Amino acid sequence: MNTILTAQEREAADFRSSSYSGSGGGNCIQPAVNYAESHGVVLIRDSKNPDGGSLEIPNEAFASFVAFAATFEV
Repeated sequence: MNTILTAQEREAADFRSSSYSGSGGGNCIQPAVNYAESHGVVLIRDSKNPDGGSLEIPNEAFASFVAFAATFEV
């Protein structure tokens, strides 16, 4: 897959933390959905390593991941 977002857009990504992650970050990913509508992608990064880069995931793949993750009890 080719990169869709520019470096400047990646820097402006609005990453969110789950309410389940707590103050220490936990074993969570942080999604940034502010480009979902305009570019068709969601960025995700590791909550424990926010400066370690991010992955660009197509909206459909991210929606499938969320649906799968929702089947598990926390």
